[in-house]
Amino acid sequence: MTDPVYRTILLFDIEQYGSRDDVEQAYLRRVLYDVVDATLVAASVDEATRLRADRGDSLMVLIDTQISVPALVKTLLTETPALLHSKNRLLASTAQMRLRIALSSGYVAVDELDGWVGSDLNHAVRLLDSDPLRTALKERDADSVLCVSDGVYQGVVRHGPLGVRPDDFHRITVRTKEGPTVAWLHGRPGPADPSPGAATGPAPAADAPAPLGAGTHIAGDQYGQTGGTLYGGQRFDFTRPARQERG
Repeated sequence: MTDPVYRTILLFDIEQYGSRDDVEQAYLRRVLYDVVDATLVAASVDEATRLRADRGDSLMVLIDTQISVPALVKTLLTETPALLHSKNRLLASTAQMRLRIALSSGYVAVDELDGWVGSDLNHAVRLLDSDPLRTALKERDADSVLCVSDGVYQGVVRHGPLGVRPDDFHRITVRTKEGPTVAWLHGRPGPADPSPGAATGPAPAADAPAPLGAGTHIAGDQYGQTGGTLYGGQRFDFTRPARQERG
């Protein structure tokens, strides 16, 4: 096995691939290769700076760190959707291709069977297969949806490089076998996503005691201070006025 090397990890997966027949699957794979190859060319990723692995309904690409990640993010947000649209507009709706895309980074090693090994790669695959990403693609009219790891967001996206708007991404929590992890999904939050200011704690009880300094309501004849802050002396030795008798 080779020593682990740090790489940008780019993953593509075809939605509902398994529900297509053999002829459709073969065609979708050709379209996937066309779109991925054109995306990499647009981002200036040549063959000498990347490795590609075929997973049937998905493609995995390891990209050398000399390639600009901001340029890659911009390409995935602009060129890739345009490429997909140009392919799909000529096809019947049942033959069209939609993609989930995940962009991450980390250390990856290659074993003796040319397999890729590494927990960072596993993490990227978890993002690609995550429920938030699948749900987002189902709920949207777009042909693709992009998710980036927290490392890519914090290191690249949040700084707003040319052509990339940080506000167009929202934070999601991805449940994985290793525990929950943070990622960032491009596009507006769906109906199931909590609003950023939503309260997460339990609602206060209706009979909870009033906070210090709140007003006090007392029935009957009472004399003295209730609530607030007292300055100076307070006396209770005055004569209480007589209660008027009702006729």
